Amino acid sequence: MKLAIIGQQDFGKAVLEAFLARGDTVAGVFCAPEKPGGRPDVLKVAAQEKGVQVFQFPGLKTPEAKEALKKLEVEIGVMAFVLQFAPQDFVSIPKHGTIQYHPSLLPKYRGPSSINWPISRGDAKTGLTIFRPTDGLDEGPVILQKETAIGPDDTLGTVYFDRLFPMGVQAMLEAADLVVAGKHRESVQDESKATYEGWFREAESRINWANQVDVVYDLLRACNPAPGAWTTLGGVKLQIFDCKKHPVRTFGAVKGKIGEVVEAGATGFQVTAQGGRIEVLRAKLGDGKKVAAGELLTAGSIKPGQILGS
Repeated sequence: MKLAIIGQQDFGKAVLEAFLARGDTVAGVFCAPEKPGGRPDVLKVAAQEKGVQVFQFPGLKTPEAKEALKKLEVEIGVMAFVLQFAPQDFVSIPKHGTIQYHPSLLPKYRGPSSINWPISRGDAKTGLTIFRPTDGLDEGPVILQKETAIGPDDTLGTVYFDRLFPMGVQAMLEAADLVVAGKHRESVQDESKATYEGWFREAESRINWANQVDVVYDLLRACNPAPGAWTTLGGVKLQIFDCKKHPVRTFGAVKGKIGEVVEAGATGFQVTAQGGRIEVLRAKLGDGKKVAAGELLTAGSIKPGQILGS
């Protein structure tokens, strides 16, 4: 199979290496230009090391980008984590068109933060979709999907790196084979079930300790390791990463006020929310490093009785 890869970062690199490892011909790689002073994209570096031609255009709508893809004469285009807009007159150039990876079960969770949102809502499953890119964001016909459970203590990191990342690489190979062989089916997305969410960034990741403890815990899981759920301590930003949830069963078991640090031990500290407490195990205070919560306690940065988020 002769193909072109459009992508970036670690997922794009893994997809490149997977196709090359089984003997396919990657005629070219398209990735976005680095920002001034930024490090070279790992996909770009990997492609250059393997002798694959690299193209970096400011946009894929340019005549230069389209002409470059035409000259490669590839059978299929493979979009692996792409943030640049790819118009129809670009993706339709390969003989069998182009396929794209998205880490959700489309049509649910269209958009750029499709792994964060289902975890933050307490969903029990998610998955990935390989589809035909259209001018609508994540709206094209579905070629194949793979499901995976979201466990009660899963985080963004475990869901993506342990499952959606490796599953996605293999799904791209499988889908490319089906399309080139003409054995695939394309299913139109059901718009009545579609949702779109934007970026899950700082505003979305702020902790409200007055929420029920399950809601707080789901937010923390959805933001670990990025963007990092956060609160404040004396006006200083405190990001919380690894943590545990401790439900409260009776009125007599309630400790302290909402947002109060009520317990501290060798491994971490507990904060009161509605219906339970969050035990913080790893955190980052201000401009400091991400450390075990016990280190913040030992340094005296956090003490019982302090109120977070006030």
